[in-house]
Amino acid sequence: MGSRAMLDPLRLGGVIGDVLDGFSASVKMEVVYGGNKQVHNGHEFMPSAVSLKPRVEVGGEDMRNFYTLILTDPDAPSPSDPHLREHLHWIVTDIPGTTNASFGREIVKYEGPKPLMGIHRFVFVLFKQQARQTVQEPEARDRFSTRAFADDNALGLPVAAVYFNAQRETAARRR
Repeated sequence: MGSRAMLDPLRLGGVIGDVLDGFSASVKMEVVYGGNKQVHNGHEFMPSAVSLKPRVEVGGEDMRNFYTLILTDPDAPSPSDPHLREHLHWIVTDIPGTTNASFGREIVKYEGPKPLMGIHRFVFVLFKQQARQTVQEPEARDRFSTRAFADDNALGLPVAAVYFNAQRETAARRR
C-alpha cells in the first residue's frame, strides 16, 4: 500500500470495504446538485439540498461505451445498526460515455436521502457496461448489494465513485 492508498477518501470513509472492493478510477464522473453544488468525497449536504436528482456527467472515451450509475446508502437505517445495508436510492443504465445520466435509462427512480439517525454516506458508483440493455432491475431497495448487483450484471469493478454525507435536518440546522 502506497501513501496514496492511505489517503484515498473512499477508503478513509469506509466506502471501499462496506460497499466496494478496491478499484482504480478510470472514468471522470461529476455529480452536481441544484446547478452548482458539486459532490466531493466526504462533504456534507442537507437532505433538502439533495432531494431532487443531480446532474451526473460521465466521461469515458466515446458515446459507444455505456455506463450504469448507482446511488446507495450503506448506513440504513443507522450507521450504528446498518441492518438494511445497502438502501438503494437510484439506478440509471445505458448512459452513453461523454454525456450525462439524463441520456440513460432510469430503472430505479431517484429517491432523495432522508436519514433519520446518525450521519449516512450516500455513494455514487459508476460501472462500465459490456453492452447496452444488459442491466436488470434489482428486486428491492433494501438490503441491496452493489457488489452482488455488479456480479449479477457482469459489470466488473467500478470505474468511478464519489460519496457525500447527510444527516437528519433539525429545525435548528435549517435556519
